[in-house]
Amino acid sequence: MSKSTQKQLATNRVCVHESAHMHVSGEAVYVDDIPELAGTLHCALGLSAEAHANINAIDLEAVRAVPGVIAVFTAADIPGVNDCGPINHDDPILADSLVQYTGQPLFAVVATSHDIARFAATQATVDYSPLPAALDPLEACKAGSLVVPPMQLQQGDAEKQLHSARHRMQGQFSVGGQEQFYLEGQISYVIPVEDQRFHAYCSTQHPSEMQQLISHALDIDANRVTVEIRRMGGGFGGKESQSALFVCVAAVCANALKRPVKLRLDRDDDFLITGKRHDFYYDYDVGFDENGVIQAARIEMVSRAGFSTDLSPPVAARAACHFDNAYYLSDVDIKVLCAKTNTQSNTAFRGFGGPQGAIAIEYIIDDIARTLGCDALEVRKANFYGIDERNVTPYDQPVEDNVIVELVEQLQASSEYQQRLNKIREYNQNSEILKKGIALTPLKFGISFNMVHFNQAGALVHVYLDGTVLVNHGGTEMGQGLNTKVAQVVAKELGVNIKFVSATATRTDKVANTSATAASTGADLNGKAAQNAAQKIKQRLTEFAAAHYRVNAQDIVFENGQVIFGATTIAFAELILKAYAARIQLWSDGFYATPKLQWDSAVLKGRPFFYFAYGASVSEVQIDTLTGEWKLLRADLLHDAGNSINPAIDIGQVEGAFIQGMGWLTTEELWWNDKGRLMTHAPSTYKIPAINDCPDDFRVALFKNRNHEDSIMRSKAVGEPPLLLSFSVFFAIRDAIASVAGYKVNPPLNAPASCEEILNAVNATRSGA
Repeated sequence: MSKSTQKQLATNRVCVHESAHMHVSGEAVYVDDIPELAGTLHCALGLSAEAHANINAIDLEAVRAVPGVIAVFTAADIPGVNDCGPINHDDPILADSLVQYTGQPLFAVVATSHDIARFAATQATVDYSPLPAALDPLEACKAGSLVVPPMQLQQGDAEKQLHSARHRMQGQFSVGGQEQFYLEGQISYVIPVEDQRFHAYCSTQHPSEMQQLISHALDIDANRVTVEIRRMGGGFGGKESQSALFVCVAAVCANALKRPVKLRLDRDDDFLITGKRHDFYYDYDVGFDENGVIQAARIEMVSRAGFSTDLSPPVAARAACHFDNAYYLSDVDIKVLCAKTNTQSNTAFRGFGGPQGAIAIEYIIDDIARTLGCDALEVRKANFYGIDERNVTPYDQPVEDNVIVELVEQLQASSEYQQRLNKIREYNQNSEILKKGIALTPLKFGISFNMVHFNQAGALVHVYLDGTVLVNHGGTEMGQGLNTKVAQVVAKELGVNIKFVSATATRTDKVANTSATAASTGADLNGKAAQNAAQKIKQRLTEFAAAHYRVNAQDIVFENGQVIFGATTIAFAELILKAYAARIQLWSDGFYATPKLQWDSAVLKGRPFFYFAYGASVSEVQIDTLTGEWKLLRADLLHDAGNSINPAIDIGQVEGAFIQGMGWLTTEELWWNDKGRLMTHAPSTYKIPAINDCPDDFRVALFKNRNHEDSIMRSKAVGEPPLLLSFSVFFAIRDAIASVAGYKVNPPLNAPASCEEILNAVNATRSGA
C-alpha cells in the first residue's frame, strides 16, 4: 500500500457521519420536524376490515360529522390515475369497488389535527360482499394465482445429472417475511405553491418516482412537482416504492383544498398498510458425490407477492441469481413463482431477494454435510467457485474477482473455528439440556440493479468564492452515510478538507430522473457522478492555473486545501477568487453509468452485476432444549468492502445488517389470522432484536481487498451484502439442535427460528434419531 493510500485511509477513519452531531443533539430535521406552514391540515386513512371483498357502499356521514374534519376523499376524487404501482398498474392509491387485503386504504380524512383525522377515519360504515381470500402462498400457486408468470433459470441438464448422481436428496423448508421497522414511519408533507405546482417533502428512497406518480395522480406535468428529502429515519427498502401511496394521497388532498397537507402514519397503520420482505417456500432436489460436491440441483421457490405486483418480479429474479451464493453449480433448474395473496403487497427489503435465494443453497449444503457425516464447512469449501475453472454462474456471468477462499481461511483462523467446534462437541456430550452450536457461512453478493438502465446517476458540485464546496446528488440519505461518502469523494478530488464540503437535500428540481437509492448502489453511482463533476471543475482550475502562472498542467497538485506547482503554493480559496475574476465556471454537473452490464430478463442470463462483494461469519449459540430459548454467544464477521471509503461507517453497516438479518431469521415473525388480518402489527407483538440479543463477544473486521473494477475509490457496496452474514446464526442454531440426535438427523427448522420453532425442531429431531 502506498503512503498516499495509507494517508487517505487514515483520513477516512476519522471522518464522522456528516449528521452525527445533529443525530445525538436532536437537531437533525426529518419530515415531521419541518415547521408547518399556516393552514396546514392533517390526513389519515380509512382502512379495509376485509381481506377480499366487493365494496357495496361506504357511508362517510359520521366521518364528516366529526368536529375538525375538513374533507373526505375517495378514489372518485383522484383527478388523474388511481394507481401507484412501480411496475404494473395494479396498485390503487385508494380502493374503489374492490378491496384485496385487510388494511387497504379506502378513503382519506383531512382534519385540523392528526388525532382528529385518525379518530374520524374509524367512524365510517362500509358495506362489503366478502369474497374468498387467498392467504397461503402455496395454495395460491396451486390455484394458479400469480402476479406475474413463473421465472426459470436453467444451466446444463439438471434432470440428467440428478439421475446419475451418487447421492440424491429432496426437502422442503421456508423462511418468513420481515417488517422494515424503520424508526421514522411513512410520512409526506405536500405544499401547494403557485400555478398548480407542488412541493412534496416525502420520506422516500425514490424521489423521482414519487414525482412521476404525483403528476399522474393529479394529471399534471412532472415539472410542476418537486420532491425533496434531506434524510430519512431508516428505509431498508420499505420506502422505495411503498412511500408512493402516502405522498399521492397527500398531494390529492392538497390539490383539492389548496392547503398544505401532512400524512403521517401511526406505527400500527404502517404495519397494516405497507409491504414487507417476501416470505419464501422451497422445494428442492439435489444430487451430490461422496465429498458433498453438488452435481445438480433443482429448486422451486414460491414467494408471497401479496395482492399486487409491486417489486416482486425483480425480487424473484435476484433470488434466482443468488441461489448459487459462493458455490459453483454446473447443472441447475431454478424456478421462482410470485404468489398473489390477499395480504399486503410485499416489496423491497435490504437484500432484495438475494438473502432468500442464498439461504436455500446454504440449507441444502447443511443437509448434505449432515447426511454424509461431514463438517459443513468442508462441504462448503468443496463447492466454492474456482479461479480459472468452475467460475461461471448459472446466469453466465464469470466470477472474476473471487476471494472467498482466502477470506474464509482468514476468518477460520482468526475465529479459532476448529478449536471451538471440537470444544462444543465435547460440551454437548456432557450437557443434556443446554446445547451449543457453531457455523461458518460465506456470502457472494452481486452489486447493481438487475434493470440495466437504473444503473445511472447525476450530481451537481458548486465551488463558492470562499473556497467552500456544495454537492447535490440523486441519492437519498437514510442514515447509511451516503452523503458523508459523497462529500469525502468530492473533498479528495478537489484536495480540500471535508469540513469545507457540504451535501444538501435531494431534490428532483436539482438532479432529475434519478434511480432509487437501493440495491447497495448509492455510493457507487452517486459517488462516481459527484467525482465526475468535481473532476470537471478541477480540470478547468488546472487549465486556468497553468495559463495564469505559466506552468505545466501536469505539475499542478491539489491537496490539503492548497494548490501546489513547483516551489509555489497558494490557498485553494485564492485560486477560486482568481478563477472567478477570469470568468471560469466554478460549478459543474456530473454523470455516471455503470459499464459492462447486460441482462436478458426473459431467460435470466447475462451480466447483471458490475462486481461481487464477499464475506463470511462464524456464530456460536446456546439453546435450551426444554424451552427453545437461545442466545448468541459470539459472532466473528469478516466482510469485503473493497478499499473502504469510510471504514467506521462500513463497519457500522456490517454490524447493523448482521443484527437485522438475525432478527429476520429468529425473532421477527409475521402472523395473519384466518381472516387475513396481520396480528403482529406493533412492537408488542413483533419482536426486532434488542441490545440483549447482541452477542457479548462481537468481532467485526473488514477484509483487505481493493475492488478489481473501477468502482468509486475502488470500494465495494456495503448496504445489503452483510445481511447474509446472519445465516451463520440460523445454522448454528440448527447445529445445536442436531446434537440431540448425535448430528445424524437434519433438523426440520424453518425461519424465523422462534423459541417455538426451535422446540418443535428439537422434538422432531429426537423422534427422527
